[in-house]
Formats: sequence, structure tokens, C-alpha cells
Amino acid sequence: MSLTDQQIARAAAISAATLHEAAGRKGALPSTLKPVAPEMKLCGRAFPAHGPAKDNLWLHRAIYAAQPGDVILFDPQGAHEAGYWGEVMTEAAKARGLAGLVINGGIRDAARLAEIGWPVFSANVCLAGTGKDQQGRGSLGDPLFFGDVLVKRGDLVLGDSDGIVALPSEGIDAALSSSEARDAAEVDQIARLRAGERTLDLFGLGELPS
Repeated sequence: MSLTDQQIARAAAISAATLHEAAGRKGALPSTLKPVAPEMKLCGRAFPAHGPAKDNLWLHRAIYAAQPGDVILFDPQGAHEAGYWGEVMTEAAKARGLAGLVINGGIRDAARLAEIGWPVFSANVCLAGTGKDQQGRGSLGDPLFFGDVLVKRGDLVLGDSDGIVALPSEGIDAALSSSEARDAAEVDQIARLRAGERTLDLFGLGELPS
């Protein structure tokens, strides 16, 4: 089952942490992956890709193999000390209508990426250059592990300042409905806390030890 635009719109209104909790605490990608700017949020269909260490040719290819609304998730085989992505590639991906980038490696031009505002989540910032080996081996759209999460093409990817969650489309409506219910309950909980109630009572946590 493929994700609908309506499902993606519903997910975009939810926080990544809420969706992770509502889905049974599943799908959390490594916490080392952070947005270039804290206000960045991405939401879309996953497009996994990988390429050789310190080489970004397959990442250039991913920009044009992915479809509008896709989020590229790229793994450079664990080689973080290189700047695989920068301002030029951001403008190219933005022109293609892609929804964001998650890269388990380095990016550069960080200040400009923050100004542009197109969502980029990376493991680190690094100015070292990369190559473009035409003979290098990689993949476009094949499933990839990010940490212990297997991400497949078309999975829902949601990221914000707390982190990134990736979930399969199967069962996503239940996770979205549970997320929306959690958000509604939290609004009520905050109102009750502001009125003087205690978290111990709200969540049935018992009394202070004597």
C-alpha cells in the first residue's frame, strides 16, 4: 500500500516523537542525525540510496531518480568525514520538488542550507570534498538499514528537531490516529497542570516516598 497525500499531510502536523511513541516506539533512526537548522521539519515518502565512501555521484543520481515529495535517505557506507551535500545540490533537489534529505554522513555549506530552509538532516558538518567515481557501486531505491531500522522505498519519513522516525505504510492510519489522540490528550494535560494538578496524579504514578 502506498502512502496517500492525505496521510502525509496528517503526519506533517505531528511531531516525530509523538509518531514514534504512537507506533509502539518503532522506527526511530539514529539520534546522530540532526537538522541543519532546528526549525527544519521533513515529511514524505522514503527514497533510500547508497554509494561509495567519500563519493557523492550516487547522491546526485538520487536527486533525479526520486519523485517529487520523496525524502532521500542516503548512506555513504559509514564514512562521515566528507561533505557529500551542499548548496548546489540543495537547490537541485528543491527544484525537483523533493521533500528533504537524510544523510548518514557529512554536509557542508551549513549556513546557506539553513538560509534556504529546505530540510537537510545529517550526521555531521564537514568541509572535506568528495569524488565522483563512474565505476563506484551504489543503489537507488533499494531497502537500507539506518541504525537498526530497515527503510524501504515509500515508507513514511518524519523528522524534526527531536529526530527522525521511519514507518512502513501498512498500519500507518492507526499510528496517525493514535498520534492525534495523544496530542489532544496532551493539550488537556497541560491545561490541568497549569491549573495546579500534579503529574503524579495525572499519570497515576503514586505518591512521594515517605
